[in-house]
Amino acid sequence: MQPRKFVPHPFAYHQELEVRIENLTNEGSGVARVDGWVVFVPFALPGELVRCRIYRNHKNYSNADLVEVLEPSADRVSPRCELFGQCGGCQYQHLAYDRQLEWKRRQVEELLLHMARLEHPVQPVISSPQQYGYRSKITPHFHRPKGGEVAEIGFLRAGTRNAMVDVESCPIAMPALNEALGRAREAARAGSYKNGATLLLRAGVNGVLTRPDAITVEQVGGMRFEFLAGDFFQNNPFILADFVAHAVDQAAASGARFLVDAYCGSGLFGICAAPRFEEVIGVEISETAVARAAHNAALNHLANCRFLAADASAIFSQVPHAGQETVVLIDPPRAGCSEAFLQQLFQFGPRRVVYVSCNPATQMRDLVLFTAAGYRLGAVQPFDLFPQTKHLECVMTLERPIS
Repeated sequence: MQPRKFVPHPFAYHQELEVRIENLTNEGSGVARVDGWVVFVPFALPGELVRCRIYRNHKNYSNADLVEVLEPSADRVSPRCELFGQCGGCQYQHLAYDRQLEWKRRQVEELLLHMARLEHPVQPVISSPQQYGYRSKITPHFHRPKGGEVAEIGFLRAGTRNAMVDVESCPIAMPALNEALGRAREAARAGSYKNGATLLLRAGVNGVLTRPDAITVEQVGGMRFEFLAGDFFQNNPFILADFVAHAVDQAAASGARFLVDAYCGSGLFGICAAPRFEEVIGVEISETAVARAAHNAALNHLANCRFLAADASAIFSQVPHAGQETVVLIDPPRAGCSEAFLQQLFQFGPRRVVYVSCNPATQMRDLVLFTAAGYRLGAVQPFDLFPQTKHLECVMTLERPIS
């Protein structure tokens, strides 16, 4: 049945088209053109001829479902997960891993050009040593039980906002998590729930934890970290040491004596960087995160780290060092930095900024403001912390010319 708000131009509802895929978006969809009109087709690969079915027309593009691959790409491989294409967790299991890396690199390059208006080299993406079985945290969930029965326990269905896919095992999750998932699913179905709920499974060096307030232990580059299982911490431990080491190397190469770790969380970057600087100051709005970071610094016997709970309107007010002697490392949430934060950062005027981002699109948006403030872009190094998915971490180095 045609949706009530369906716009019938330029294609009819469920009209089928044969299209040639030209490109991939940073959301993982194939891009085709029909008489200049853009059609996005998920799970289709560049070079492929596919049959697709239109389900939505927008002002300047259309969305379609993949019906059949008529001429497959040489880069197409068989997905490991039987739920691939249904579960919304992965976008690239059908694409050979070396090509995943190249397309992700190219997408960062295109974002630089189209959003930041910069033609700038992007280094080859650093690959994950584990392409499957790498995730150390998963959070399957279920909707409100009907008739007292819990139905699907898993993740959102691809292309939907609310529908669930029942997931008994996830191939990108660590094997220990999949072992625990079966028990967690049984317990959920045996429990009594009035509403939906989210399950937590977090693997650390101290085993699999299922309570958000349990303490997880992780080792990164010789440093020990303790954090709440429900809190944010990077969840690919196999690449984490190299990822952090690169960011720290970029910071230390500035020659600055001091490091400010903004958005410091539980202190991951600042603590790993501490041996390379006279002093590390971590800055966070969250007081609980600051307490956890201070605990981790003490755990690693670091006397040159301190962590401050800073007000959002005065992030750098407690930093005693001159900007010219300081490098700032930032790792904001997916939404990127607020403009208020960036204006404070520019006023502080650090010698160098190392910008770590899990969302290159908002990173490039912020880069426009860095460029306007006089910062020059240096190395752009992506890391594949999330194989088989559209997600990517990118480390940009920004230099302020010495006046």
